[in-house]
Amino acid sequence: MMKHLSARVFPILLALCLLSACGGGQTPPPPADAPDGPAAVERLTIAFSPYADSNIITTATAPLEALLREKLLEKGYDVQSVEMTVGTSYTAVGEALSAGSADLGFISGGNYVLFSEDCGVLLTALRYAIDKDSDDPAAWNDGQVEKNTGSMSTYYRSILLAGPSEKGRELTEKVMSGQDLTWEDLDSASWAVMGPTSASGYIYPSLWLQERYGKTIADLSSVTQSDSYTTSLARLASGQADIIVGYGHLRTKYAPQWESDFGGTAPMAEQTGVIGVTEGIYNDMIAYSKTSEAMADEAFRTALGEAFIEIGGTSEGQEIISVFSQVGYEWGSDANYDGERAAQELLKSLED
Repeated sequence: MMKHLSARVFPILLALCLLSACGGGQTPPPPADAPDGPAAVERLTIAFSPYADSNIITTATAPLEALLREKLLEKGYDVQSVEMTVGTSYTAVGEALSAGSADLGFISGGNYVLFSEDCGVLLTALRYAIDKDSDDPAAWNDGQVEKNTGSMSTYYRSILLAGPSEKGRELTEKVMSGQDLTWEDLDSASWAVMGPTSASGYIYPSLWLQERYGKTIADLSSVTQSDSYTTSLARLASGQADIIVGYGHLRTKYAPQWESDFGGTAPMAEQTGVIGVTEGIYNDMIAYSKTSEAMADEAFRTALGEAFIEIGGTSEGQEIISVFSQVGYEWGSDANYDGERAAQELLKSLED
């Protein structure tokens, strides 16, 4: 029954995802007439999802406050202070947006769908595409770390990445020999995953498992939830985890730190292997809180969107947002995440 369900539902899910990815951004609303002199905004609060360690994000984004205030002043808004925090989890950022304790949040599509009743899409992030995009995991294991291309992409994939432990090597070797992994192969491994609202760190890997085995991450025998991808990588390098799940450019971003920061004993391309690749996932976003008083002003939201687009187009801005593996922004649309909604609804129905 489960296999028949997968055969019917997954083509629909894939179509929704592809339609979303091709839809592009929406046209921004026209700004209101400029007031006489800049309008004072006492405070703007921004919450970042834990894409990396808190201290790394805090250091990388420190220059953003001055850039953002300067841009907004040009657009007629004198923001007195910009407060930036890193959430303890992806869910915590969604909860902050829902409560209005954060005005803006850098969040995943999965997190947005969960909290979309209380937040809206401002911008969708752009990323550089990488040079591997096959759904065949063996094609990713050519001994080279994935490289960014010059093309922009509005989607990415999630990968199942096996490490240097005995079990991890066994799984990679089986994939490279052309054999199919069994549920028993995967269930006998230890996994490190992100929270259940993370698209690449939980939702799409669960759907990958369901499509092939009729089971999800929740059915695995040994799963540890990580607070960030760097934590997952440290667990993989040390052998505490045999498999981690995350975005497809994970090695692109962290290969230089594999040995120096995570404890790897050889280059990352040699010690890790991709054993599974999911369907495409629409990019992360900058979302705004519908319960925030400041965000109730549509003209201010437009000015914010324009400011981030302009900052993302500068070398200084791109250096800042590179900590999120982002290279710019375009106007977002709620409809772009309908594929994510379908994914979450399917996952929920399978786990009920």
